Amino acid sequence: MANHKSSLKRIRQEQKRRLHNRYYARKMRVAVRQLRATKDKAEAEKQLPAVQKMLDKLAKVNIIHKNKASNLKSKLAHYINKLG
Repeated sequence: MANHKSSLKRIRQEQKRRLHNRYYARKMRVAVRQLRATKDKAEAEKQLPAVQKMLDKLAKVNIIHKNKASNLKSKLAHYINKLG
């Protein structure tokens, strides 16, 4: 157990930040999964900008890596282009 006041505060901050990051990472995964489950091209094209915006924001604040965001955006765009 930590002995210093600053260590105790740091533990509290990290726990709060971890829960915050997990929430948004989970929200992102659900959005990506829902987009991939969409079989209608028009609906998928409507959802894509919101998902891309979410990925960019999460990459900006280092919840996910910027390359992961780029890879996901690329794969989603490729998936939508293949829909008939």
